[in-house]
Amino acid sequence: MARTGAPVELSIRGVVLGGLICVVFTAANIYLALQSGLTFAASIPAAVISMAVLRPFRSSGILENNIVQTIASSAGTLSCLVFILPTFLMIGHWTEIPFWPSFWICASGGALGVVYSVPLRRSLVTGSDLPYPEGVAAAEVLRAGEATRGGGDDAAEARLGLRAVVTGSIASAIVALLVGTRLLAAELVGYARFGAAATGLTINMQLALFGAGHLIGLAAGMAMLTGLLLAWVVAVPYMTSLHPAPGPAIDVAMDVWRHKVRFVFAAALAVSALWTLVRLAKPVAGGVASAIAAQTRRRAGELLERTEQDLSFTWIGVLVVLLLIPVGVLLHGFIAGTPLAPLEVPLMLAGVLFVALTGFMVAAVCGYMAGLIGSSNSPVSSLAIIGVVCSAGLLSVTVEPHLGVEARPALIALSLLVAGFVLGVATIANDNLQDLKTGELVGATPWRQQVALIIGVIAGSLVIPPIMVLLGHAYGYAGVPGAGPKALAAPQALLIASLAQQFIGGTLDWSLLGTGALLGVGFIVFDLVLERRWSLRLPPLAIAFGGYIPPGTISIVIIGAVAGHLYEVQADKHATSPGQAALVRRLGVILASGLIVGESLVNVVLAGVTAAAKTGGLAVPDSDWPLALVGSSFAPWAMLLAVLVIFGAVLWLYRWAARMGLRG
Repeated sequence: MARTGAPVELSIRGVVLGGLICVVFTAANIYLALQSGLTFAASIPAAVISMAVLRPFRSSGILENNIVQTIASSAGTLSCLVFILPTFLMIGHWTEIPFWPSFWICASGGALGVVYSVPLRRSLVTGSDLPYPEGVAAAEVLRAGEATRGGGDDAAEARLGLRAVVTGSIASAIVALLVGTRLLAAELVGYARFGAAATGLTINMQLALFGAGHLIGLAAGMAMLTGLLLAWVVAVPYMTSLHPAPGPAIDVAMDVWRHKVRFVFAAALAVSALWTLVRLAKPVAGGVASAIAAQTRRRAGELLERTEQDLSFTWIGVLVVLLLIPVGVLLHGFIAGTPLAPLEVPLMLAGVLFVALTGFMVAAVCGYMAGLIGSSNSPVSSLAIIGVVCSAGLLSVTVEPHLGVEARPALIALSLLVAGFVLGVATIANDNLQDLKTGELVGATPWRQQVALIIGVIAGSLVIPPIMVLLGHAYGYAGVPGAGPKALAAPQALLIASLAQQFIGGTLDWSLLGTGALLGVGFIVFDLVLERRWSLRLPPLAIAFGGYIPPGTISIVIIGAVAGHLYEVQADKHATSPGQAALVRRLGVILASGLIVGESLVNVVLAGVTAAAKTGGLAVPDSDWPLALVGSSFAPWAMLLAVLVIFGAVLWLYRWAARMGLRG
């Protein structure tokens, strides 16, 4: 029987289910982020779980499932706050993660990210041609599941799409499990020395990243390849030759990349981000004007389409003011009783203003980054680095000359606090616009999604502090005094804390940042020349990504982008009609979405199993991976098998999807 009445969207059962998934995924992501510096996207796994759980309810549908994934999606992004919270332990400002300050850093920053992204929806989502790979993938999963519940002309194609999602999911899940047991290598590694110079390449064996590459397209992939080559063919060999060091090639090359080359590309990323803001100024202003006009028409009594209804500007203003109150309160708590106390009022006002203004700019940049490469692969930690650099720079120039070097510890803590709020805005804005893209594609109500994401932010903020306390007691954090051999690595937190200390302590290598800034300007000029003379684009942000993101991550994304382009070329070549070619292309997109789904679901399970296994001391004796079925002596075979299995599976999957589309 067909469902009647208004579709169910923001329901109590959906909110409860989304909140529960958010809590579980947040806990898993916290451990993963602190151990490896990576997180997994929760949108697609949450959508799959929601469709399975709510399917027995006749009133449930695609819009309610979309709300569930919207709430749960904050898990992957808000967990990035663990890149900041341990820094206060590392600098000695805290002795343990306190609940309420940590909660408000997460909740205030995250909710501001939601609010700031509301007026950006019309310019960066509905009025943009950005690919939004994960948003499109989530929408394809939701639509495929929904279409199979009914009949009609779309049912046959929906069944093909569902087969593609399920097949891709199963394939990537199997590969992820084999990688998790080390029967397949987690990465292909090849490094070498050429005299004093060293360089090489790592390729992560992750079908989810391959699928993301297919979705972002060839232009962004080529821009990232440009950055990758600049980093690993030019910068790393050059800098390792300037600073000869003993040891294996991989250790020398990665050490130089982490401590020198990555800072260069972080500066290039910052300059590219500022240029992106400049280029976005007109469309963002147009989007804001459109939103204001829509609000005006609504107040005048005009009935807007449900899919055009955002949170009102009145609510946005009220929420911004309310969310900036805990920012001021926390700034007071960090300043009172320190050498900064004589300047408490101006520092509080400046801090609140910095978070308010920088937050909106960061939201715009993150929305663009999410649209370009996807929220999982966006380097939001670079925004924390930019926040630390800007806040620490302002504090060292304006405050330290008046209070002296004894104020440095307090200045470091204050700069990290401000960076924490900015990171909260960055992470959620990065995710929210991806969710709004999903919502646009499935016909959701924007304001309901925005409310749902605020609910997810609050749920995640309640979970993060106690989980971090538990992990701190069980393992400890690297870089914290007294941390033991089992301490979680917390790589981003170590980098950010070190950067703040170097910056305010006056030991930062400014030549790296200066070189990166000039490089960023070069990327911008190169892109403008290409666009004006040949109508081509190599987005500067994407080039900077190529050098900033770890090489293993970016390389497999690039491979996926090239492979996806070749698949579409072959689809156009062998199709007998434009409609058939379009179907083959769509099946390729859905298949790539499935690759993300399967691995994401397995990563949720593996994160929990890994934590339990490590706690119980279960591991192969000569392996550092607790789920390994084989020891390190199997590594050469694991690399060979990884190449054969993963790229063989991709080739088979593409041919299978193309045959289905050509027959359909």
